[in-house]
Amino acid sequence: MRLLLILKLPKMQRNATSPIVISCQNGSFKLATTRTVEPLCSVMAAASISRSAAPDAALEDYSIYSNLSDDQLLQLAIERSLTETHCSLTETTPQPSESPSRPNSLAQTTHPPGCSSHNPPDAQTAAHYSSPNPPEAKPPDLKTFDGTVSRFMTGSGKRMVAYRRADGSLVHIATEPEEEEEPLFKAIREGDVGRVKELVMRPGTNLMLPSKPGWLAVHQAAWFGEDTCLRMLLSAQPGMINKRTVCGETPLLVATGTDHLGCVQVLLENGAKPDITNYDKETPLYRASERSNAAIVAELLNHGAEVNTRCSQGWTALQEAVLRNNVEICEMLLKAGAKHNLCNMYGISPLFTAAQSGQLATLRLLIKHGADINTQADDGATALYESAKNGHEEVVELLLSQKADANKPGRTGLLPLHIAAKRSSDIIVSMLIPATSKTRVRRTGISPLHLAAERNHDDMLEMLIEAGFDVNAQLSEDRSRLYADRRSTILYFSVINNNIDAVRLLLAAGADPNLDVFRPLMVAARHGCLQTITLLVEHGANINAAVPTHPTTFPAVYMFSMKYLPMFKFLLDHGGDARSCFDCMYGNQPHPPIKTIPSDRSELPETDQVALETELRRGVQFCEMISVSNISRWAGPIIDVLLDYVGHVTLCSRLMEHLDSYSEWSTIKEKAAPPRPLMHLCRLQILQLVGHRQLKRLPLPGGLIRFLQHLEMSLDDC
Repeated sequence: MRLLLILKLPKMQRNATSPIVISCQNGSFKLATTRTVEPLCSVMAAASISRSAAPDAALEDYSIYSNLSDDQLLQLAIERSLTETHCSLTETTPQPSESPSRPNSLAQTTHPPGCSSHNPPDAQTAAHYSSPNPPEAKPPDLKTFDGTVSRFMTGSGKRMVAYRRADGSLVHIATEPEEEEEPLFKAIREGDVGRVKELVMRPGTNLMLPSKPGWLAVHQAAWFGEDTCLRMLLSAQPGMINKRTVCGETPLLVATGTDHLGCVQVLLENGAKPDITNYDKETPLYRASERSNAAIVAELLNHGAEVNTRCSQGWTALQEAVLRNNVEICEMLLKAGAKHNLCNMYGISPLFTAAQSGQLATLRLLIKHGADINTQADDGATALYESAKNGHEEVVELLLSQKADANKPGRTGLLPLHIAAKRSSDIIVSMLIPATSKTRVRRTGISPLHLAAERNHDDMLEMLIEAGFDVNAQLSEDRSRLYADRRSTILYFSVINNNIDAVRLLLAAGADPNLDVFRPLMVAARHGCLQTITLLVEHGANINAAVPTHPTTFPAVYMFSMKYLPMFKFLLDHGGDARSCFDCMYGNQPHPPIKTIPSDRSELPETDQVALETELRRGVQFCEMISVSNISRWAGPIIDVLLDYVGHVTLCSRLMEHLDSYSEWSTIKEKAAPPRPLMHLCRLQILQLVGHRQLKRLPLPGGLIRFLQHLEMSLDDC
């Protein structure tokens, strides 16, 4: 037998959203979506909108459904539904039925889950249809019906139920009947002891007959905390004391889950077994610890409940009590023999749980009873690591005072100090620094400075630098490979984040800007940040460095700065090599076409592969780089700037082509033609002999110094 339940959607969403469908086949519930009832919903919604405007009769003309009765609307909707192509249901993961013993709010509960009437439904009013094959007048027998049962609501708020065969054809449709609660269950819910006694003593009453889903009267009494009714039921039928619901819960487990101490006492006094679990292997003691009910825990322990039984995920009652920081229950469980070293399926012990969740009181209690302070989960994380990760300052302080090992790495190889620096927990970092070995930090292949710089935690960066951590620490090869740019230094992280304050802090502390394969100076040039470039150059960044993976015959940083002439000029002013930009292996001869590097070199012929490898080893020439489409339009000004930093040079044929492409660039060709001005040649000679960094120390007039620095100068200044 298969049942299909369609959940009601908000009125404004019926036309736009497919209804949610819960299908039941052979007792298994599944979720699916379908558009089978869309015609029903659209017609009913249209009728609802039309009728909502009933006070204004003129508005009724706007809907073709306005004059139809509910039965007529229903008939029209059914006929439309039958003409639609029925979509197959898309099934998803089965959803277990909700446990009846764990409501969110007992005060708002009027009927326990699964409790329904034994009485037969009221007779249905037959509907009449004009279709050639009208539905049956009576609903089919659900015990033998092989199809779907769908429920929906009309636009006027009437609840309907429809029965369909497997092929989608309609069998019966009518208003949904209201189920009546069985008298005994109703009397228990209302606490009517006299009525319960009368029904229990009535001849022929079968107390072992379950309500759906397997819900006995004894479960009903336990759920609603009716201990007097419970005592009466057990007196009449003691055999149902340990009977289980469809979820495997005994009356004792139901009473425990709803915090009804009186019912728990009645059940235990009448011989209820305290260790019968539900299908999740949860015992009443586990449930009582989970709900922090110390009185029920004591009652269960006094009746011999097993304290170390684990649930399906390996949790014990002690772990549940620890998680809720209930010291009273923890003490009772420990005195009753609870083991503090039992771990769940993830290798998590009670002490680990206390540290992870920041439960200081239960953590102290477990330490007092000898729990392992350095307990580790299956992924290698320690209690100290977890408390540092979650920012539990008092827990970290307590663990360190008890000599917790701060040098045990987790699964990723990080130490507690790493994770605290990553989270920017200043107080925790200050506590962990003296307990952490710098040697162990180096073995991890990453410094906490890397993590602080990566996340722009400047205060943390300063604290770690003051603590003596190496500002030039580099990522291990394995960790560096995790980044496409193969970054290595802490400075690189700050430069790529464009964090000027962190860059200044690191350089002042002695960070070397020349350790990365792809230099931080190139990153700053790519960002166009002249302030960062200035800091890096002032602290010794090599302007003329190359990139091994992408060799060039000129300084690689020019690739990122040529379009920004002030930045380009700044680099040339501070020692950038300009001469190499005019070195061309082709000279005045015609240049071959620029070759692009294919993504898959294996597709090239062997001879082309050899030629390509040769070119790559030689490196890209400046004239080739300046010919790139997005740079070539700047070729004239770029060459003009470069000529200020070289003497006699020859422009290759490709550079000449660029200068010839625009008439106003003809003066640049004249500037390059020999002989170059003597004053300019002298300036270059002085710079070569003295160096850019020593210019300001020369005993020369200020105007001449500015001239040597390629700043504007008048003859009067000299």
